[in-house]
Amino acid sequence: MTLRHKLLLVALCTLALPVAGWLYVRQMETLLRQGQEQALMATATAVARSLAVTDAPLPLAGKGWYVQQAVSPITVDGYGDDWAPMTPWSQSLGKNAKLLLAEDDNGFYLYIDVRVSRRTRADAADPNALSADHVILDLYQGDQHRRYLLASAAPGAFTALPLDPPSGELPDRITGQWQEDGSGYRAELGLPRGLGLTSLGVGVYTAVDGGNPMAADVRPLWRYSPDLSQELSRLAPEDTRARLLAPAGWLLAQTGRLSTTGPQPGWLSSFVYRSLLANPLEDAEPWTSDAPRLDLPEVQGARAGQPTAIWRQGEQRDSVVLATAVPVERDHSVVGVLLLEQASRAVPLLANRAFLSLLLTSFGVMLVAGAILLLFATRLSLRLSRLRDAVERAQINDGRLDGQMIQGQFPMAQSDDEIGDLARSFQRLFEAVGGYTDYLRTLASKLSHELNTPLAIVKSSLDNLEHAELSNEAQPYLARARDGVARLGTLVRAMSEASRMERAIAAAEPEDVDLVDVVRGCADAYRPLAGMRQLDCALPDQPVHLHGAPELIAQALDKLFDNALSFTPADGWLRLSLRAVEGGAEIELANQGPPLPAAMQGRLFDSLVSLRDKATPGDAPHLGLGLYVVRLVAERHGGLAAARNLEDGSGVAFSLRLHGMPRQRLAG
Repeated sequence: MTLRHKLLLVALCTLALPVAGWLYVRQMETLLRQGQEQALMATATAVARSLAVTDAPLPLAGKGWYVQQAVSPITVDGYGDDWAPMTPWSQSLGKNAKLLLAEDDNGFYLYIDVRVSRRTRADAADPNALSADHVILDLYQGDQHRRYLLASAAPGAFTALPLDPPSGELPDRITGQWQEDGSGYRAELGLPRGLGLTSLGVGVYTAVDGGNPMAADVRPLWRYSPDLSQELSRLAPEDTRARLLAPAGWLLAQTGRLSTTGPQPGWLSSFVYRSLLANPLEDAEPWTSDAPRLDLPEVQGARAGQPTAIWRQGEQRDSVVLATAVPVERDHSVVGVLLLEQASRAVPLLANRAFLSLLLTSFGVMLVAGAILLLFATRLSLRLSRLRDAVERAQINDGRLDGQMIQGQFPMAQSDDEIGDLARSFQRLFEAVGGYTDYLRTLASKLSHELNTPLAIVKSSLDNLEHAELSNEAQPYLARARDGVARLGTLVRAMSEASRMERAIAAAEPEDVDLVDVVRGCADAYRPLAGMRQLDCALPDQPVHLHGAPELIAQALDKLFDNALSFTPADGWLRLSLRAVEGGAEIELANQGPPLPAAMQGRLFDSLVSLRDKATPGDAPHLGLGLYVVRLVAERHGGLAAARNLEDGSGVAFSLRLHGMPRQRLAG
């Protein structure tokens, strides 16, 4: 992974900033909600206390019968078609009976549905009516009340039988309709609207279950009160919807409506708020349904004396509604539950604006930080690349050092940072290595010069010994001394020849030559020397022109052929080829033989490096100067020398890549 990629990963750490900001915005949204909850809860508590201390007609503590408002005219016929919209809110009369109460401008209506497996029938006037299936109806008008017996031996119209003497304005006769089916019966009856009933007692007796035939469950009547709604409207704050419920959840009064102000947000803002910022919201349907009873967990908690608050989805887009439920207490008893709801766009708008500002700020910071890190990484990479290029330029080929580069100033060597320290360390290292390399390069010529004098002394001494009378035992030692002096002289001449060769190569005069003729002539000269070995020569059909020194090229080929011949088996092969390349030519000599050692491939063309085994007595010594001369010739022609193993592993190939010597300008 590059340095820029690593710094890019570091730059990505700035993503922690928007994440932390997002968590902060969510926390801010929570704090805004909590503040609004506390304010609305305090308002609801104040309204509930005001209702409790005023003369508002609040219901009494305990159970009651709720009278619904009829949504359509009711026909007293014993069938439940007219009661279908109100059936979901029927009230229980034990485990097998239900009661529905309704009123409209025409009267007060009762609908009783009793499910019983076996019927015992009798009319209300029958002496055994109290032992048969019947209904006890107890009407209360203030302190006055009167009981009635509802029973019928057959479906159809019936008349309720009074069980008590006349009381107040309560009717003497109540007519209704009685209908039966296979699983029970239904009784429906109507009363005048102006009776002003305050309580109602209903008791269902079945002969199968037994019990008290005269028992009735008496409860006060609860209904929606316009007077209570008006009183509530004076106490409730603006822009809120207030609902007063009986402890069981029946609607007694309501006022106000939910309204939101401010700009209408777009769908994107709404999506962002609901998906990323908003804490969980309750479903709005249980709160917005037009039902006479709200059986919600919040109402149940307030009925137990515990105020609660929730946030639900608003009816309008991108709005939220805060709903609170507080108990209304009178004489230390919960007589009702007050619901206050307040719609708001302030919380979503503030959260969206904060989040948008956070996004823009974070995006800007990330761009700036990323750009700074990218520029820093780019500058750092460029400086390191310059230093790398300088190091590579200082090392010309095969480990040799460029004297001009070493003597010059390394890039960034004047910098005060770590890269400057590294550049100065490289410069000192190359200066030391360059000096040592120069010493090694001149060592051969120095040794040859220094060894000539003692070698001449030893040789002259041996010549003098030949004229002296030596015993036969000493003659072999004299011959061995002369052989050693001869070998030592050969080494000295080889080292001197290498120095002269460097000077000769540097002083060679270039000319325009056709390399095809040069290589062909060399190949013809090598065939007699190859012996039994096969020598192939592959040349192009077209001339290959080059501005260079043909004698140097031929000398380099001689060194390569001599090196290849020493490693090729007696029945092996050699292949000499020439081909034109872009800007020059390439000469390659391949031979069958052992592969090149991996550790020596980069040092083959150095001075005094040889792969031949240790010379045996009588063989000419090998100093490893041949391939060094090949490299000098290639570099003199603007190219390079290279060696590689053949792909099939059968041998090696040495190549000369030549681009030509520079042309000299004529003097004016």
